[in-house]
Amino acid sequence: MSRITALRHAAVAALVGALLTTTVARAALFDDEEARKRIEATNQRVTQVQRQLEERMAALETQLKTQGLVEIFNQVELLKADMSRLRGQIEVLTYELGEAQKRQRDLYVDLDARMRKIESGAVAAAGSSPPATPSPAAPATTPGAAAGTLPPMPPPGSVAAAPPPPAAPQVAAPAATFGPPPGSPLPPGRAAPAANDTAGEQRAYDAALDLFKAGNFGAAIQGFATFVKTYPRSPLAPSAQYWLGNAQFASKDYRGAITSQRQLITAYPDSQKVPDALLNIASSQFELGDPVASRRSLEDLIARYPQTEAAGKARQRLSGK
Repeated sequence: MSRITALRHAAVAALVGALLTTTVARAALFDDEEARKRIEATNQRVTQVQRQLEERMAALETQLKTQGLVEIFNQVELLKADMSRLRGQIEVLTYELGEAQKRQRDLYVDLDARMRKIESGAVAAAGSSPPATPSPAAPATTPGAAAGTLPPMPPPGSVAAAPPPPAAPQVAAPAATFGPPPGSPLPPGRAAPAANDTAGEQRAYDAALDLFKAGNFGAAIQGFATFVKTYPRSPLAPSAQYWLGNAQFASKDYRGAITSQRQLITAYPDSQKVPDALLNIASSQFELGDPVASRRSLEDLIARYPQTEAAGKARQRLSGK
């Protein structure tokens, strides 16, 4: 009996141990499942937050692309247009200042030449007056002839001989004053139309330049093109050709600007506007999306005209790139 009791107690103890073991295992299993559920819930929340952030970032990117970038691009274009306009105005003012200084020098030279002509005319008139005094000496000889044999003849002879000497000085004085400088009577007649043509050229050029200053680039292009066709040999023709290309650049006709500036370089290779024309060609090539050609034009400008202001601007652009 004792053995059976001992076996029973052992079995009961084993059963109780097994029950406790299963209970603990179940509790541990339940704890793992809750932890897994919580982890899954946390992962889901993190995933949702990530999706929300991605959606917001995508919305912001679309807004920047549709609105912000467009506005920035428009502002950049406006700044470029303002810069080109200011650059053109600066070049216009520089040119006008140079022309004003040149006109002042020409006016001074003209006044000096006129004063010299007046002084030379006065000297010539003063020099021609003494020969007119000896001419009356002819009548002094006539009395000698009258004392000879024929008293009535000397008076007619003296009267006939007296008028020519005064007439000669009167004609000689104007010839010395006005005749020699022109060379002949024809040049003065030709000089008047030339002055009128020069005035017409200046008016046509100023009208086109005023249109450019006012920002009416289309009308300025027509004005400068007409001027170049009408006055191809005018001293203002190279400048008109340059401003034609500059007006085309301002109106964003970059290919037309390149063509016009190349025509300037070909037709007027000795013009002072050639370096500026090369600079404008480089700017047009850059705006057309050809930076290689633009850099090549800038380098050509620096190599050919290193001491010019346009070459300095080209160096600044190359250093900026």
